[in-house]
Amino acid sequence: MDGRNGEERIVHEVAIVVPKRVREEEEEGDCVEVLVSELKKRGMVVDRVVGLADEFLKVAAPLETLGSAAAELHIRKPTRLGIDLPFEVQGSEAFFRQPDGSLFSWFERFHCYQHLIYGIVNSDGYDVTLKLDDKEFCWAAGESLVRRLESEGVIKQMFPLHDELNRKELLKTWALNWWNFTNQPIDQIYSYFGAKIGVYFSFLGMYTRWLLFPALLGIIVQMIDFGSLQFLVLPSFFVSTILWAALFLQFWKRKNAALLARWQINYLVGPSQGYRFIGMEWSSLPFPNELIKNLGNEKFKEKEAYQRYEWFAYRKRFRNDVLVIMTIICLQLPFELAYAHIYEIITSDTIKFLLTAIYLLIIQYLTRLGGKVSVKLINREINESVEYRANSLIYKTYIGIFYHVLLHRNFMTLRQVLIQRLIISQVFWTLMDGSLPYLKYSYRKFRARKKKKSEGGPSTGKILIASRVEKEYFKPTYSASIGVELEDGLFDDFLELALQFGMIMMFACAFPLAFTLAAVSNVMEMRTNALKLLVTLRRPLPRAAATIGAWLNIWQFLVVMSICTNSALLVCLYDQEGKWKIEPGLAAILIMEHVLLLLKFGLSRLVPEEPAWVRANRMKNVTQAQDMYCKQLLRSISGEFSSMAKSQQEGAVET
Repeated sequence: MDGRNGEERIVHEVAIVVPKRVREEEEEGDCVEVLVSELKKRGMVVDRVVGLADEFLKVAAPLETLGSAAAELHIRKPTRLGIDLPFEVQGSEAFFRQPDGSLFSWFERFHCYQHLIYGIVNSDGYDVTLKLDDKEFCWAAGESLVRRLESEGVIKQMFPLHDELNRKELLKTWALNWWNFTNQPIDQIYSYFGAKIGVYFSFLGMYTRWLLFPALLGIIVQMIDFGSLQFLVLPSFFVSTILWAALFLQFWKRKNAALLARWQINYLVGPSQGYRFIGMEWSSLPFPNELIKNLGNEKFKEKEAYQRYEWFAYRKRFRNDVLVIMTIICLQLPFELAYAHIYEIITSDTIKFLLTAIYLLIIQYLTRLGGKVSVKLINREINESVEYRANSLIYKTYIGIFYHVLLHRNFMTLRQVLIQRLIISQVFWTLMDGSLPYLKYSYRKFRARKKKKSEGGPSTGKILIASRVEKEYFKPTYSASIGVELEDGLFDDFLELALQFGMIMMFACAFPLAFTLAAVSNVMEMRTNALKLLVTLRRPLPRAAATIGAWLNIWQFLVVMSICTNSALLVCLYDQEGKWKIEPGLAAILIMEHVLLLLKFGLSRLVPEEPAWVRANRMKNVTQAQDMYCKQLLRSISGEFSSMAKSQQEGAVET
């Protein structure tokens, strides 16, 4: 549905990859023909495109078809009454629309597509024989057609397609619009990519805008000589950055709450889960069926069984966390110490730069290796939901960067290390984001053309790939470097930001200009990430997430650690030779550290996590829901009493 003019626009949003038919003539029972016929029976529009080696079925679902699927799935959507209700086709006008005017979000639409496509079953009551060239297999009664074709290798892949009209609009207003700096069309990003990616870019934009203050302050501290007051400059800068970081994280919570209210996403706030969708991706603690069946009627036995299962789950997570922490201490800490020792011995700046580059590449490899191990450990855990499993992965994979606080014994060496790490990290991530997906895409096209020539294609001239769907098929997916089991590509993007934030905050006193480098880097990051999502990668699968998840806790932890590390840097004031030594300012620094810790946690109480209008809207919605349920209950009770009175009167007349 095109919300701008109110007219329905058919958009092919899903592609199904099947083998290209060897025989030209059609045969009865051809599985691809049966699939196309069944898709059309479900109300979908199918466009067949023949590629070099495969055939592509581009699938679109009109609004009526999506509405029917949403009603079958009982998708809960916000209404103008202020409460969430299961979607009904007859009452579609009562439900809120998306910022772009469409009735369903991208997450809801893709969920409906999956229901429609995988919901095709054999309802004939007998087995049907399907054929693909010389291959035959049975489609059993009541079996899903798509799952059967996937098991037989007929359906190779199913992936979402870019909407060319919206993609070009986002390229113009977002990815290629460098003059806007940190301004982004967040509502359009949410409508096209979903809430998780929309929240990420909103966080990145706000973080970059807030970086302008410490960046300007860092330039002043680094460039201006304050004479006799110079000894107060670094402590003042340190205090300013800590207060800045605490306020930024608190105001981000407010912005996040405002975004969700604007996008009509309802959520619950829990102590460990953060935000969870109501009606979508909602799951409670996955208690096994044996436990629920064996629960007795006595309250004590029921409570004891649940508590035993709960502590069993916590014990497994704690065991895995201890295992990962001990692995980092035993393996990474010696590696970090060896790197710092070699760095001190080397005198050539070029060799030091090369050593840092090798060090960061090894760290990247260790991060991926640790992530794969974490995935295996998480699969053995008992987690409350998919989001909590992803958060657990973040905690296990995140590798600390504060080993260098006391390893380098002078400020000049520490500044040199920070500059090299910031520059090399930015170059590395830029190359990874830009060049690696393009190289994968080019290699896949090359293999397809080579295979076509080997099968009897034209011996001269270049084989062109004309269809856009086949070009998207060759593009890599938006996946995390540690794998796609729990997380998408946002894991790597958030990890990059967390590493940057840790470096600039934990060593703020050593190198104030790091904030300026980070601000410039993030302005480029927004545009390169946008180009990556819109041009070099497939359209990402929509994921249900309403906040940045566990990353917020990691950033809070980094702020606390930065108070400790910067206090240590200020205590170890350097003398004329550039060597650190403890001076009589220790008591003052310790008092400042404790004051900052109190201020950091105090600001979280002084600044509300939600704007007042968001709380007012939520209370209004709760009141409306209570009124509606009360009226419905009264009508139900009145109807029951009326029917009872009527039956009594009829009985009296008969007697």
